[in-house]
Amino acid sequence: MIYEKALVNQGLHKVKRCKLEHTNLKKMHTKSAILIFLVSWSLLSAQTAILLPAGRINPALLNDHWAASWITCPSGSVLDYGVYHFRKSFRLADKPGEFIIHVSADNRYRLFVNGTPVCYGPERGDLVHWFYESVDIAPWLVQGDNLLAVLVWNAGEFKPWAQISIQTGLIVQGNTKKEEIVNTGSTWKVLKDPAYSPAPASSKETSGEFVVVGPCDRVDAGSYPWGWEKRGFDDGGWLAPKIIDVGHPYGAGTDIRWVLTPRRIPFMEISGQRFQKIRLTENCTVPEGFTEGKTTFTIGANKKVKLLFDQGVLTTGYPLLTVSKGKGATIMISYAESLFGKNGEKGNRNEVAGKKFIGYADFFLPDGSNERTFRPLWFRTWRYLQLEITTGSAPLEINDFKSEFAAYPLAENGSFDSDNELLKQIWNTGWRTARLCANETYFDCPYYEQLQYIGDTRIQALISLYVSGDDRLVRNALMQFDESRIYEGITHSRFPTSLSQFIPPFSLYWVDMVNDYWMLRDDPEFTRQFLPGISQVLQWYTRLIDKSTGILGPVPYWNFVDWAKEWPWSAQKRVGGVPPGGQEGGSSVLSMQLAYALDKAAELFSYYGLKDKASEYRSEADKLKKAVYSQCFDSSRGYIGDTPGRSSFSMHAQIFAVLTNTIPEGEQKMFTEKFMNDNSLVQPTMYFRAYLAQALKKTGLAGRYAEALGLWEEMLNKGLTTFAENPDPARSDCHAWSASPNYDMLATIAGIRPAEPGFKSVAIEPALGKLKFIKGKLPHPAGTITFDLKREGENGLRGEITLPDGLTGTITWNGASRPLRGTTSISF
Repeated sequence: MIYEKALVNQGLHKVKRCKLEHTNLKKMHTKSAILIFLVSWSLLSAQTAILLPAGRINPALLNDHWAASWITCPSGSVLDYGVYHFRKSFRLADKPGEFIIHVSADNRYRLFVNGTPVCYGPERGDLVHWFYESVDIAPWLVQGDNLLAVLVWNAGEFKPWAQISIQTGLIVQGNTKKEEIVNTGSTWKVLKDPAYSPAPASSKETSGEFVVVGPCDRVDAGSYPWGWEKRGFDDGGWLAPKIIDVGHPYGAGTDIRWVLTPRRIPFMEISGQRFQKIRLTENCTVPEGFTEGKTTFTIGANKKVKLLFDQGVLTTGYPLLTVSKGKGATIMISYAESLFGKNGEKGNRNEVAGKKFIGYADFFLPDGSNERTFRPLWFRTWRYLQLEITTGSAPLEINDFKSEFAAYPLAENGSFDSDNELLKQIWNTGWRTARLCANETYFDCPYYEQLQYIGDTRIQALISLYVSGDDRLVRNALMQFDESRIYEGITHSRFPTSLSQFIPPFSLYWVDMVNDYWMLRDDPEFTRQFLPGISQVLQWYTRLIDKSTGILGPVPYWNFVDWAKEWPWSAQKRVGGVPPGGQEGGSSVLSMQLAYALDKAAELFSYYGLKDKASEYRSEADKLKKAVYSQCFDSSRGYIGDTPGRSSFSMHAQIFAVLTNTIPEGEQKMFTEKFMNDNSLVQPTMYFRAYLAQALKKTGLAGRYAEALGLWEEMLNKGLTTFAENPDPARSDCHAWSASPNYDMLATIAGIRPAEPGFKSVAIEPALGKLKFIKGKLPHPAGTITFDLKREGENGLRGEITLPDGLTGTITWNGASRPLRGTTSISF
């Protein structure tokens, strides 16, 4: 198992953040200083990471021009698709104890040292936050001749929508004078690889669905420079690179292409995995033991065969296909989350008989040599993987077929168990969903988009903090959304992205997300930096309040709330999931979402001593709530209408009426009991049921939470191994916003929440409902909170709760409270 970890910058790198970042660097603040993990692993064992203190980074690299230059290939377009190999040979008098380099590229790179793959990147960012990785490559260096080799690719017009780019480029900078021997410049060599061409997904391969993850690869092994990454390869015919410009960190110089920024997050986890089974074959026989790597098999000349591999669960990673001989053959490697029935339905995901395979594909053309391995440039997503092989006049030997799992290294440090088997299955499936939707950013879905949307990310961040405790990807997301704000004040709905999109309610969720982090992490300086952005978002919104009605008037852009079936996609308007009044004005849902964010902002501004601003936000929120109730409450139905016309009613409006106290607090419990099972209302999908859980918790109905998990049980019954974007017919079978139960089992059923900002104390209010026992743990910044609680009779509760040293709290059961400190025996 190989884990690649390198430089993590949890600090701030933006024009307005420069001063704070420098201060934190000097103070060596553990939460915001620049951190470097020294990579030291071998191909045979898991790597270990050594934390390099920030003081050992060459300070000049943070604020002055680099001595290294960005380089590119001198021939061909630097804007179009291309795959390139760069090499730098150098000699060392002795094997060094440390040799730190900083690497980045546009679009992406994979670094080899003396033939061994060491890391890949850069972390996805934008042009004014162009990330670089800092790694100590000393473990792979030797006395004498050495080689740095870097694979760089630019997807050109086919690039993922999450990829921002200027042109093909590579930069390598040594940390000190001794390492500057490898600085990119005229002594490097480059080759454009003629073996690669793009294989973008066709509408036939995706059933016309929206796919923006970049192209697959078509690789002609006969044109590939095998062994290029190793010493001894003859690069005599390679070209000297073209110099683009020196490297620019923040604040250095002018005419800057990429503002070089230290990586904020760790490298992704890379670990081996094998297929569970082969489900179908056509025109070939596969011997037992092949999927375990124990046997090989041969496909004869002039054959056409198909093999359907089943991973057993949905996964993300790099397939590794090794073949020998077979010159003239074509191998098509296709990827799918599920197979499809004759009418396009997915049905039970475990079933393959009578279904068809639809999915995008890589292509590999063997050159007749032995042990040729295909590995795609970027990771793929699949449960099912299909090989379609057409051989020519020579037989083809399949030596091995396996893969490398790839995802953000979220550790499952939290847990939840109970006497309900369904909850166990939901936990395991939800965690897999969350893992596959976390990479260099959070993803909405790994198969179709790989974009970091705020609406999805708020839920994903809560899962990360409650189940893993790792806050680095959360911090990165908060900063990236802040960095995405435009001149009007609102954030992009997703970021990074090369195509702008604005979903104004998602800007409000960013405000809520900042509040979440403030409550769960004691890091006030980090949170403080977002106050100007929050003010701009709210100023953008409050100017849209209709003075005659007191609620929001027309709101521009795409006002997505949920994929409710009553709010379908409009091909003409190119929007969907928008409630009545969402575009033309008068939406109660959007107005209450604004009130909710104003209240969250008021809490933040009050904490930081900005009392006048906090009072202003509370006043605006109160006026909105009163206006919504006055304009939209229907006394005959007892519900908040979606608009003042009161012709449609959604559960979404009722949920936010509770969360914002638009409905008086004394009436909320009965109100929630009424609407939570009222099928006459527009129903929320899995996404918005995360907010239903909050309403249940707020009204003392958390014990009813398990009753609201019918959609998740339905997905499990259909064989899904991750949770889908929507109820069937679903596009994506893996959407992290549907993993919210992993948060709610700990936050709602176990009832664990911060009692004050920074999680400095804890409030626990278990809500077992019909459960007989709950047991689990939650990672807290001070340690681990554990709980083991059992029902005693009809109304009693017994068990034990352990808090980490220094943390105190309370437990509340049926209105009675007890203090918590250390290990506490519970008896109610």
